[in-house]
Amino acid sequence: MKKQRPVYLNLTQIQLPAAGLSSILHRISGIIMFVAIGILIWLLDLSLRSHASFDMVVSMLKHDLFKFILWGILTAFIYHLVAGIRHMIMDAGYWEELSSGTLSAQVTIGISVVFSIMVGVWLWV
Repeated sequence: MKKQRPVYLNLTQIQLPAAGLSSILHRISGIIMFVAIGILIWLLDLSLRSHASFDMVVSMLKHDLFKFILWGILTAFIYHLVAGIRHMIMDAGYWEELSSGTLSAQVTIGISVVFSIMVGVWLWV
């Protein structure tokens, strides 16, 4: 008698296809943007309180740690926007086949990386 034993899945060794990676990154970027709303509203409130608090926000923007946080927020926004456009095109009935879906996921990730690098250059230069 052969018993059906549970299969051990090592999640660190599973290779996701590009479409799966794109989908997970889209969800993660949405969570990051949700958390970032609090940070951005706090900065807006702080910058509108007085001239001194505005100067404090400007001085915060000059620190590398804060630039890194802002870069992360902008990168999440860019990725979420590009992946959202991809999903809207897929909802219209295009790029639903395996080959075109994989290609569109790779292009989405590539475009996001390029724009993320451009935002990083813009912030640090």
